Amino acid sequence: MTFRPATRDDVPEIVRLLADDPLGAARETPGDLPDAYWKAFDAIEHDPNNTLIVAVIGGTIAGTLQLTYIPGLTYTGGERAQIEGVRVASEQRGHGVGQAMIGWAIDQARARGCRVVQLTTDRQRPDSIRFYQKIGFRPSHMGMKYHLKDA
Repeated sequence: MTFRPATRDDVPEIVRLLADDPLGAARETPGDLPDAYWKAFDAIEHDPNNTLIVAVIGGTIAGTLQLTYIPGLTYTGGERAQIEGVRVASEQRGHGVGQAMIGWAIDQARARGCRVVQLTTDRQRPDSIRFYQKIGFRPSHMGMKYHLKDA
């Protein structure tokens, strides 16, 4: 398995991965991608505090995640790393892809000097919650979201 920065050519496959579960299927639109996906990719690609990667096995994308670095005054001005949009291809689940991707992200955060690595997962994903706890993440805060209407 190798990790590399995602390219524009990867965007359709990344969106397919994001839509490949019941929650993602309700909010993502794979296929003929709306312009918003391309604008988001361009913003991520040009932001030095964001990295979108793909995990590749045998030339095929097996997973993806976004790693965002957030400066802050807490933790004595320490930077945090936020892991988002973690998905593993359904045929690769249970084969260590997710653990390898999260390990990669933690290594990147550590190398950058981050003080905290954080992520959120939906409460409707009990398998994901168990997975993150198994590899060392602990529930520490109650996350909340305020969904804005479509612009």
